[in-house]
Amino acid sequence: MQSANDEKPLKYSFCILHSEFRICYNFVMATRLIELIENLPQSRVLLVGDMMVDRYIFGRSDRISPEAPIPVLVFQNEEHRLGGAGFVLAGLAALGGEVMSIGVVGNDESGTQLRRRFAEMGASTALLVETPGRPTVTKLRLLGSSEDRTPQQMMRLDIEETGPVDDATAAEIIKNAATAMGDVQALCLEDYNKGVLTTAVCRRLIELAKAKKIPVFVDPARLGDYGKYTGATLLKLNRPEAEKATGLRAANAQQYRQVAEKLLADLSLEAVVITLNDQGCYLATADGTRELLTARPRQVADATGAGDMVLVTLCLAKIAGATWREATALANVVGGLEVEKLGCVPITRGEIIHDLMSEHQEQTGKSRTVDLLLPELARHRASGKRLVFTNGCFDLIHLGHIKYFQFAKQQGDLLIVGVNTDKSIQRLKGDKRPIIDEADRISVLEELESIDYLVAFDEDTPINLITAIRPDVLVKGADYKKEQVVGWDLVESYGGNVALAPLIDGRSTSKVIERIVEAYGKPR
Repeated sequence: MQSANDEKPLKYSFCILHSEFRICYNFVMATRLIELIENLPQSRVLLVGDMMVDRYIFGRSDRISPEAPIPVLVFQNEEHRLGGAGFVLAGLAALGGEVMSIGVVGNDESGTQLRRRFAEMGASTALLVETPGRPTVTKLRLLGSSEDRTPQQMMRLDIEETGPVDDATAAEIIKNAATAMGDVQALCLEDYNKGVLTTAVCRRLIELAKAKKIPVFVDPARLGDYGKYTGATLLKLNRPEAEKATGLRAANAQQYRQVAEKLLADLSLEAVVITLNDQGCYLATADGTRELLTARPRQVADATGAGDMVLVTLCLAKIAGATWREATALANVVGGLEVEKLGCVPITRGEIIHDLMSEHQEQTGKSRTVDLLLPELARHRASGKRLVFTNGCFDLIHLGHIKYFQFAKQQGDLLIVGVNTDKSIQRLKGDKRPIIDEADRISVLEELESIDYLVAFDEDTPINLITAIRPDVLVKGADYKKEQVVGWDLVESYGGNVALAPLIDGRSTSKVIERIVEAYGKPR
C-alpha cells in the first residue's frame, strides 16, 4: 500500500487500515522521537555563517504623532539576542550541542553585544573574525503594544554590509574551520547572503568536511544558483528558496518531488528537506525516500527562527542516529514550537518532549495499559509534574463524580484514574453490577476534561497500580477515613499524601439506580 502522495511505501502503512494499528504506530513513532530527544548526545558541531544581533525595542503605542501620520512608540525596554547563525548557535546549545562558531564581527557596539551573548551561553569567541570597518550585522526591530496586547512589530532597521568578505578574511575563515574540523561530528553552514559564505569559502569547507567524512548541513540563502553547496549532505530550504534555486513551481506534492529531485541530482546531495509552513516538510533522499510529513496546527506568533531550529534539529538528530524520516518528523515539531514564540527563542528538550506527549495523547486518547502508561508518567514526573491517582467503578456518571474528579485534578498536574474491570466489579458488588460495561465506562470517562489518563485493573484493590505509579497524591472520597484508603501508608512512606474529596449529598450510583427502579421498576 502506498503513502497518501503515492510515493514511497510507508514502513507502517498497514496502520492506515485499522485504528488500533494506527494508535500503535503513533505510539511507536512518538516514543522513538521522545527517546531521541532524551538521549541526544553532547554533539560537537562546527557552525559557519552570518552572525547577527537581533535588537528589540519594546514600547507602548497609543497615539498618532502630531508631526506626521505615524504611531508614536514610548520606550519601555530593550533586548539583544543572537540572530542569523548566532541563533543556530543558541538553538544547538539549548539542545546540548557543543558548538564552535565561525563568522565575522565588527568593531562596534553590536559586536560587543554579540560577544557578550556568546559569553552568557559559555560559547567561545576565539574563532570569530573581527573586521574593522565592516559593521556587525544588526536587525533593529521596534515593537509596539497597546492596552496590554501582544507586542506587534512596527518597523525593522537593518545595519549591514552584504558584499563578500575580502580575501584575507575568507582565508582566515577557512583556516579556522580547518583547525576546528579535527574534533567535530557535523558542519553547519548558515547562509543569509551577508558575505561570509562566499562561493570559494563554501566549496572549500565542504571539500574539507568530505575528506574527513563529516556530514554537512546547509541552510542556504535565497539565491538563483546553489552551485556553491554542491556535495553537501543535507540542504534545508523553504518553498520560495526552492522555487528560486530551481526555477520550478512548488505548490503540491508532485511539484515538491520534482524540485527536490532536481536539487538532489544537480548538487549531489544525500537529502533535501523543504519546509512548507503549516503543511509541514517534504523529505527526499538519494536512496529513494519521497514523503510529505504533515505538521499539527499552531498558533503562529512569529515565524522568525523556525527554519533555523529545523536545521538544528536535523543536525543533532542525525548525529544521534535518527533516520532522515525521524529527524524530519522531529524537526517538524521543533519548527512548529518556534513559530509559537515571539522572536528568536531557542526550544528546549522539555518543551519538545511535552509537545510530543500532548500530540500523542490527542491521537491515541487517554486509555492506557500499565506498560504503556508508566514510561509516559516517568517523563511527566521528570519535567516536574505532580501526579494524582484515584480509582473506582464509575458505573453511572453523575454530578458527584464530576465534582470528585475536579477536586482530584486540583491536587496536582495530572490525574490518573484506575477503573475497575467488569469482573472485579461483579466480585465486589454482585452479578447485577456493573450497569454499564467496561468499554462504555472508559469511553465516557475519556470525555471528561479533568482526567488525563485511564487504566483498567482487574484486582480487588488498586494496590498494584498504586505501587507501580507511585502517585504524589492519592485521592478518595470523604466517606473513607485516611487509614481505610488502600495504599495510604505506601504513598505517605515516600513523601506523598492522601486527599479526601468532599461528598455531594444525595449523589451516588446507588441513589441513581434506586430512583430508576422507583420510576420504572414496577409494571404499569
